[in-house]
Amino acid sequence: MSVLVGRKAPHFSAQAVINGDEIVDNFSLDQYLGKKKVIFFFYPKDFTFVCPTELHAFQARLSEFEAKGVAVVACSTDTEQSHWGWLQLSKEQGGIQGVTYPIVADTNKTISSNFGVLAGEYEYNEQGELAATGELIAYRGLFLIDTNGVVQHMVVNNFPLGRSVDEAMRMVDALVFFEERGEVCPANWSAGQDGLKDTHAGVASYLATH
Repeated sequence: MSVLVGRKAPHFSAQAVINGDEIVDNFSLDQYLGKKKVIFFFYPKDFTFVCPTELHAFQARLSEFEAKGVAVVACSTDTEQSHWGWLQLSKEQGGIQGVTYPIVADTNKTISSNFGVLAGEYEYNEQGELAATGELIAYRGLFLIDTNGVVQHMVVNNFPLGRSVDEAMRMVDALVFFEERGEVCPANWSAGQDGLKDTHAGVASYLATH
């Protein structure tokens, strides 16, 4: 698994479901460059138990993310038709009806692979094609990407371990605070608290390129 923090998020173009019911081609995170930060998160499978709790939890806080200039985008290795079908089922039926942010279909598994969150046994053949010896699904990876397309935060959980939307929001607040104030965030920092002045060249370098 590669560490993407400090590097450009891998480019992709794929089918996705947007607004809860519309299938689109050639969906890409490039549309947010220079405009919005992105929370891009992977989940293992449609029609499962932990996954809908995460997707609903992000939807419940979507307006907060958007108010901070952040787009939320989900992705799994299921097809766009599977995503669409799951979106038509109510929460009471185990579905994700009401989720409006984009859900990307990584049916060829290359997005998960490039982001370093693809679980399963696989390798690339001489033609550069991904060849699997078993089921391939994504770990619960989450990436905070800035407006320049650079990954600023990532976390990857195993399948049974659901993520904290509060922590994702805290990381957004920390990045916004740093970009606006030029101050770094100490352990357990939360919005409204003081930061720390940093005299290291790394901070100045970051600010000079953003």
